[in-house]
Amino acid sequence: MNILVAVPNSNFNIDDIKQSFAANHSFANDHVYYNVEHPDIDLDQIDVLVGYDGKLLDQMLASPNSRLKWVQALSAGVDYLPLKQLQAHNVILTTVKGIHAEPIAESTVGMILSQYRFLNEAARAQGWLKPTHQLKMIKNKNAVIFGTGHIGSRIAELLDAFGANPIGVNHSGHPAAAFKQTASTDDLDNPLITGADIIVNALPLTPATTNLYNADFFNRLTNQPIFLSIGRGPSTNTADLLAAIQDHRLGAAGLDVTDPEPLPADDPLWREPNVLITSHISGLHAEYMDEALAILEKNLQQFKQDGTVAINQVDFSKGY
Repeated sequence: MNILVAVPNSNFNIDDIKQSFAANHSFANDHVYYNVEHPDIDLDQIDVLVGYDGKLLDQMLASPNSRLKWVQALSAGVDYLPLKQLQAHNVILTTVKGIHAEPIAESTVGMILSQYRFLNEAARAQGWLKPTHQLKMIKNKNAVIFGTGHIGSRIAELLDAFGANPIGVNHSGHPAAAFKQTASTDDLDNPLITGADIIVNALPLTPATTNLYNADFFNRLTNQPIFLSIGRGPSTNTADLLAAIQDHRLGAAGLDVTDPEPLPADDPLWREPNVLITSHISGLHAEYMDEALAILEKNLQQFKQDGTVAINQVDFSKGY
């Protein structure tokens, strides 16, 4: 099997990826190439693309002689990939869904604590600063989490351990194991949502979730919640979020994803004292590539047998 590894962005180090492949002996009988080391490789001979390089993928999809059968993304979200073209060429697409849940959940809790426990303000002050408002606890707070998949569920579990009341929001409002109650994204006037103390965006980006958190959404809120976004930036209208912060419809915000990315240095959100922004890093951790390759390994074993994959295949009709 010919496998081409493409480094998708600056969060990934080619040497770390190579070490992870070398340490996993399951790929010993496969030919593994790296786009940065083999720029002139015959793309028509590649069976599997791991990672992402838009130019290379476009060339493979445009070639009538391409052997490409499968793309293994190194992310959970796939909104940046040409889904329609992949589907038209019968190319399987899989993700590393599941490996982000723990680090993102921990980052989310950290963002909440940074606001509730005066950590963000203290770090900004770099001095002996006393709070001028009552500090909060996570305990007994109603935490509304949009997205009840791996990531949303793990956030719910951690917040439940702190004594919060996790409420899940998904497309249909169907029950989900980690949540005490659920609601539907079609029912944004539900008091469970409008009365939230904590709101977390953990949704994938689809046409239905683009611009979901806008002025109309923020105007429904009644309890000045903290808003956390760790899903995809374009789900939130940046200008409307800023207005909601400045008008005190939101008590605070923690953003690991923004629209655009990177957020420009002169964006006024940077200057809001109750907004904490990280650079789309909440899913990263030291074992990332090892866990990603474990998914690739499992899928590759089945793919060699019958041309199908075992886990994490993207449903092109849903976009995730």
